Amino acid sequence: MRTFGNIHLLGTSHIAKQSMDEITKAVDKLNPDIIAIELDKSRLQALLSGQSKVSLKHLPAVGINGWLFAKLGSWASRKLGKAVGVDPGAEMKVAIQLGKERQKRIALIDQPIEITLKRFSSALTWKEKGNLVADIFKGRKETLDLSKVPEEEFISRILAEIKLRYPSIHKVLIEERNVYMADKLKKLTKLYPDSIILAIVGAGHVPGLSELL
Repeated sequence: MRTFGNIHLLGTSHIAKQSMDEITKAVDKLNPDIIAIELDKSRLQALLSGQSKVSLKHLPAVGINGWLFAKLGSWASRKLGKAVGVDPGAEMKVAIQLGKERQKRIALIDQPIEITLKRFSSALTWKEKGNLVADIFKGRKETLDLSKVPEEEFISRILAEIKLRYPSIHKVLIEERNVYMADKLKKLTKLYPDSIILAIVGAGHVPGLSELL
């Protein structure tokens, strides 16, 4: 966990039981006034209802590339989550539940998914599409404990690879959302200057958010 003034930034994995435990420990330790989570209204509703966050009705708004990417990502998350016995997004549910039980303010800080996927559709290049297909079929020959949050060194290396092979994807899914979330967190500190904020985001956002904060 990294600290920037009254903001405490906790990186998680959406399918790691370790993340659920770390969130509980962080809430117990910090007793935050605000729990800020990497979700928007659409993703929150989808998470709590168990429904898909992107359906066919979203296709015109987000574009075919964004729609397919969301479907592929959702399928991969469910498959990996099933392998470790954790539903994708379970750590966010823990954060929300703890917030409700302890009467904390819940802040949604992520960019609306419709905007992100629309940007993804327009930014994705043909070269990146080819790289994506090649990488899917090639796969990664690397052992990773999915029940734990990846080490910072691993995250930095993966982010560097994504930026090199998929610069548009890195810009839309990582950089632009980092800017959006950092802005949201800064606004929260101005609105509630005396409040302790626990910000819970995917571990891949921690390096960029740390620089912005």
